[in-house]
Amino acid sequence: MVEVTPAEKFSLIISEIAPDKSISHRSAMFSMLANGTSEISNFLRAEDTMNSLEIVKNLGAKIQDDGTIIKISSDGIKESSEILDCGNSGTGMRLFCGLLSSANGHFILTGDEYLRRRPMKRVTTPLKDIGAKLDARKDGDLAPISIRGASLEAFDYESKIASAQVKSAMILAALRADGVCTYTEPELSRDHTERMLKGMGAEIEVDGLKTTIKPMKELLSPLTIRVPADPSSAFFFGVACAITPDSDILLEGITLNPTRIEAFKALERMGADINYEITDNKYEPIGNIHVKYAPLKAITIENNISWLIDELPALSIAMACATGESIVKNAEELRVKESDRISTVVDALRASNIEVHEYKDGYRIIGGELIGATVDSHGDHRIAMSFIIAGLRCGMKVTDLDCINTSFPNFFELIQKITKIKLN
Repeated sequence: MVEVTPAEKFSLIISEIAPDKSISHRSAMFSMLANGTSEISNFLRAEDTMNSLEIVKNLGAKIQDDGTIIKISSDGIKESSEILDCGNSGTGMRLFCGLLSSANGHFILTGDEYLRRRPMKRVTTPLKDIGAKLDARKDGDLAPISIRGASLEAFDYESKIASAQVKSAMILAALRADGVCTYTEPELSRDHTERMLKGMGAEIEVDGLKTTIKPMKELLSPLTIRVPADPSSAFFFGVACAITPDSDILLEGITLNPTRIEAFKALERMGADINYEITDNKYEPIGNIHVKYAPLKAITIENNISWLIDELPALSIAMACATGESIVKNAEELRVKESDRISTVVDALRASNIEVHEYKDGYRIIGGELIGATVDSHGDHRIAMSFIIAGLRCGMKVTDLDCINTSFPNFFELIQKITKIKLN
């Protein structure tokens, strides 16, 4: 358990935000598709991403790691005698399903108790429809997942959900399919996979909501990438500033990919003073985000949900501190994350003296005065960190903290730059 002391105003420059989790996962996986040695610096050394790196190693890649740069070379995916453990990562499990569905061999993917409860049919069903041989518990929906590599058919797939994980799995499958494939989604989801694979030489074209993928004729060019800081992780500190009067914070080296900073844009619409500066733009636009405190007003969130699905718990803290009634809708996807994030957010805010109304696809928050409470994270790192941030306003106790190591190992170190905490 952690006990958080309310914060006084602060002014900080932070360059140590955790490296981006999504890009770190992909850097490890996509290196398996390259001809040559990929070099990755600033790789996120958290449990989930290190699990992906270990899986890549078990699949036959040679890895050199001097603590600063990770070098990955591979001459193709090899069958592993090990069960491939994705830990807590839905991204890892779903993307590996796509990557391994056309590989020679038999593979088993599993994860921790929380990941084994998360739905996988959204990936296994479309993959099976194009010839993949996958099986899992509960009629293909729950891990462990068995994959036997197969020849995959070309496809024209229209997804009913906007999910970067599903899209990425299907793109990876398409790279080894027997013809040109198209993937269409109802709303543009995060696009790291398309950007990175195109940067490696894959023939991928994006036209609005439709992505066209040509099969690889040969292996791709290796990656040379410095993983930028994670905007989802940085957002906790953006909210910390936005709810602490007279504070300001400069967050350095963040990916400014438009599909990844929607939560900052939402906070800006609520009244926070936010500026962006691009400093690099190779695979991804990268730069700095400067946040200054300003009184917050209520907001309705109903569009581009897939762009801020991970940040909604933290955004709910800003909503609780805003004037007026904020609404989140079209966000039923929150119910199948590491926890049912609609229920956990609602229960935790109610315990903290905030009036909240729960709906099937979201909630309505009436801004008020947060009071300290004891919040159970239910093993969900986003919930844990969001309510630690809430504690900067009112004091808070949060339990079940091991999950934070899955994405943001130095979170507590950075929080202590703002206020005192006590870890029990």
